[in-house]
Amino acid sequence: MFKKILVANRGEIALRVICACKELGIRTVAIYSEADAQSLHVRFADEAVCIGPARASASYLNIPAVISAAAITNVEAIHPGYGFLSEDTNFAEVCETSGITFIGPTPEMVRLMGDKNNARQKMKAMGVPVLPGSEGLVANEQEAAEWASAIDYPIVIKAAAGGGGRGMRVANDPSEIVSAFQAARREALHTFGSDELYLEKLIPNARHIEFQVLVDRYGNALHLGERECSIQRRYQKILEESPSTAISCERRRQIGGLMEKVLSHIGYTNAGTVEFLMDERGELYFIEMNTRIQVEHPVTEMVTGIDLVRSQILLAAGASLSDIAQGELSPRGNSIECRINAENPLTFAPSAGRITSFHVPGGTGVRVDSACYTECVVHPYYDSLLAKLVVHGQNRHEAISRMRRALDMFIVEGVQTLIPLHQRILLDPDFRQGNYNIRFLERYQSRPELVAQ
Repeated sequence: MFKKILVANRGEIALRVICACKELGIRTVAIYSEADAQSLHVRFADEAVCIGPARASASYLNIPAVISAAAITNVEAIHPGYGFLSEDTNFAEVCETSGITFIGPTPEMVRLMGDKNNARQKMKAMGVPVLPGSEGLVANEQEAAEWASAIDYPIVIKAAAGGGGRGMRVANDPSEIVSAFQAARREALHTFGSDELYLEKLIPNARHIEFQVLVDRYGNALHLGERECSIQRRYQKILEESPSTAISCERRRQIGGLMEKVLSHIGYTNAGTVEFLMDERGELYFIEMNTRIQVEHPVTEMVTGIDLVRSQILLAAGASLSDIAQGELSPRGNSIECRINAENPLTFAPSAGRITSFHVPGGTGVRVDSACYTECVVHPYYDSLLAKLVVHGQNRHEAISRMRRALDMFIVEGVQTLIPLHQRILLDPDFRQGNYNIRFLERYQSRPELVAQ
């Protein structure tokens, strides 16, 4: 087992990793920017190293600075969390060549799945259903138009190196293809340093379903069921739940089992999340794989009882999954996660500033993952996530009731948050019936007065 781990992240996920390490008896090293000197992940780590100014590009994304911090503190492993360097192939390779264990899959797997087009082609070759799309990368607007005509509109243009909804544009008809292609290319180059694009058929009323998988280095694989992530804005998830109301037990076994076989066969290791879109007929299509811990991982932990961050660390240290039976991992009850972002609940504009009051709810079945506290500062340099409010209930009705109660007792003053939007979502008849898709939030974006009711 590792004796010391560096946490290459900030905020709630850095604190989450530190908690897992403490329970395993592993010492931790926090890295932080000058803006984060008073952060809780710095306070609760055993050691801390400042690696640069506030801008992420000069600190949390600065690979030489992160590796230098690891070297001077003599760590054996690095946990990247999510975002920042978590899916950076170069970073995974530098860790490997520096003799530091990257807590995640191998650099080869990070590279394979990080290229969304290659991942799509790999999954297709393995018999996993994928959406109709271009066979490889699309070089220019003319080629994009040809593929779009063959696939049939509407289509979505995606960055091969993309993720998180960046570098994506929709074309509903031939008149939009050129502008959509150019916009996707510009954003992809700016965000990911690569302007490579591919096309997929757009499913307008899709549901977004993802499967959590664990794989050890001995070929043993487990799936931990699915998460429903359809409530999102501009491809950014807002609320997640597990299990999905759209997935039957038989479908869960079928898709989960297929993912186990595929990932074990290609040599994937550690934790991973395989993302699908579901059409109105209930068919699932692979869209991408994330080779890191997901923001929404707590809902899976709540319904399975498995600590995913702890599992990541143990798997990276060489642990085996052979003593865990897949049959023991059926979801127990229901869990919902609301992302409490520092954003205007009507316009989604970021809301930076000092938190003047911060009170988190508690009670049976309530969990809050956060690194915030009264008088802490919400900086404009980073992601707007303040906290993840997670509940568990014996059934979905209880989980919804518990979340409503918890939202009512969550106090954040000094900055605006999405709490009013979540309260409205939990009252929506379609949500309560489990009848929703990725366009669900459009009703509130077109009628913001609904949120204020």
